[in-house]
Amino acid sequence: MGNDLAAFAKENGVKYFMISYTDLFGGQRAKLVPAQAIADMQKDGAGFAGFATWLDLTPAHPDMLAVPDPDSVIQLPWKPEVAWVAANCIMDDKSVAQAPRNTLKRLIAEAAGDGMHVKTGVEAEFFLISPDGKTISDEYDTASKPCYDQQAVMRRYDVIAEICDHMLALGWGAYQNDHEDANGQFEMNWAFDDALATADKHSFFKFMVRSVAEKHGLRATFMPKPFPGLTGNGCHAHISVWDKDGKTNVFADNAMELGLSAKGKNFLGGIMKHASALAAITNPTVNSYKRINAPRTISGATWAPNSVTWTGNNRTHMVRVPGPGRFELRLPDGAANPYLLQAVIIAAGLDGIRSKADPGKRYDIDMYQFGHTVEGAPKLPLNLLDALREFDNDKSLKAALGEEFSSAYLKLKHQEWNSYASHFTQWERDHTLDI
Repeated sequence: MGNDLAAFAKENGVKYFMISYTDLFGGQRAKLVPAQAIADMQKDGAGFAGFATWLDLTPAHPDMLAVPDPDSVIQLPWKPEVAWVAANCIMDDKSVAQAPRNTLKRLIAEAAGDGMHVKTGVEAEFFLISPDGKTISDEYDTASKPCYDQQAVMRRYDVIAEICDHMLALGWGAYQNDHEDANGQFEMNWAFDDALATADKHSFFKFMVRSVAEKHGLRATFMPKPFPGLTGNGCHAHISVWDKDGKTNVFADNAMELGLSAKGKNFLGGIMKHASALAAITNPTVNSYKRINAPRTISGATWAPNSVTWTGNNRTHMVRVPGPGRFELRLPDGAANPYLLQAVIIAAGLDGIRSKADPGKRYDIDMYQFGHTVEGAPKLPLNLLDALREFDNDKSLKAALGEEFSSAYLKLKHQEWNSYASHFTQWERDHTLDI
């Protein structure tokens, strides 16, 4: 790492930089810049036509400049002559308020202003599938309970080990890899970090997994529910807040219930308070609602929530507190934008702390078996349109994320929903031809 990308290139044999930003739909956009030009790009940014990506801009807008953040630079372990670097988007010398990384940086600064340092980790699940996307890539991966299947994970050893080797070389603190609950599904874990660092790593991880899979003739997908009947791709987030120096966990208090401090419970209260609106960000696609509202899967459980409840160390709820000083939000899925995921968690949590929000009653029941007995806990949205309406009605969350961002996001996501709703399907023909 360093402040001078030209020097970084010289020291590490880098020929090209990928100056990358993430748009509102989670699309990763980049320009490949020769090292000889990186000094100018670091100063002035690489030019993009914002309208050509999923941002609420028009063809008449001036160039959007992606200014690389040198602290985020990562040399591609599988192609060391290239380095990836996350960028901040500016236009007319002003930060583009709707850009996801800018939105996250503003909320991190807001939390820091309140003396809080948010640290997070993510569990980004994915499937290894055939290049055409129609089947899982391993024809022998057929167990009804495939989670932790050692034969299945070893049949994909070359892919999984290569990705893990890269994470180890990058110093991410990779610590475990497993075959997940669906056939063809995997999860790889690395150490938690500051929210911005986690978002950058999450973004790079998705790029790396896809790239390594393609190198092996496969395809990787983070799609929330790529196959009916199989468990979907979650992206569980583990959340803690530390003091301004990042050294003391202010969520930890062994004298309190589950070891979660009063501030931690208020932060959790904010998550619970805004959960239905949160889903528009954490579960951002039409397909997302096939995961959180799924019938029982082949393995026997969806491992996804459908109600706004919290618990101790119990995986059937939307939030679990697995140990002192942190909690796990199990709502997000694989389509979640790495930057907006972190941003909306901070926004909801800050509101919870400022309003001293109560997370409500703790439930320790098996929600998959006895969820119908819970009274008063809201159900999560049934579809993307419901989630967008919840988000639009949540004035305080929209304000916290920024009105320009919220307006742009809602506009483009409503367009996406309308495109889906107007799409003719085989289901309609099967059920309506003879009406």
